[in-house]
Amino acid sequence: MTKKAVNAFVLLLLIWTAGFANAAGWRTASESELRKVIPARAAVIKENIETEFRTASGVTDGQGKFIAGVVMITAGYSAEGKYSHFFIAQVPMQVGDFSLEPGEYVFGYKRKTPDSITVTFYRASSGDQVGEVEAVRNKKSSMVRTLLIQPAAGGKGTIQIGRFIFDYRLS
Repeated sequence: MTKKAVNAFVLLLLIWTAGFANAAGWRTASESELRKVIPARAAVIKENIETEFRTASGVTDGQGKFIAGVVMITAGYSAEGKYSHFFIAQVPMQVGDFSLEPGEYVFGYKRKTPDSITVTFYRASSGDQVGEVEAVRNKKSSMVRTLLIQPAAGGKGTIQIGRFIFDYRLS
């Protein structure tokens, strides 16, 4: 092989690898993408609870899979005080010491200490508890977010509620 042919091969290999890495990587979902996965009303047990789309946050793998969430307007529903957010996982993931299989969930939180909250996940269809994770005050940023789901890098991402944050891992 000539030097030119080797250089061309290496260049093509790099372009192909970069394209594959971008296709396989997670990124923040656009507003139009989120509108396709976030329901206007979340089915929670036997109720359809209105969601507040302006609070929606999510990530996508660019291949049609999403991890997304939104605040629910729970006033007047049985969920009031127990759940505050609707959450969609279209891929298996690990949160704390429990797993979330692809599906729809709701979660709520309670203050644990001045610097942490306990976030409890439930199956949206049944209300059965799935698990709890401790979210700690985000020391990297003073921004307060209603909900912020950050893309997974190296299989690990974060979810922020208010000023509290916890990790998730892709399974």
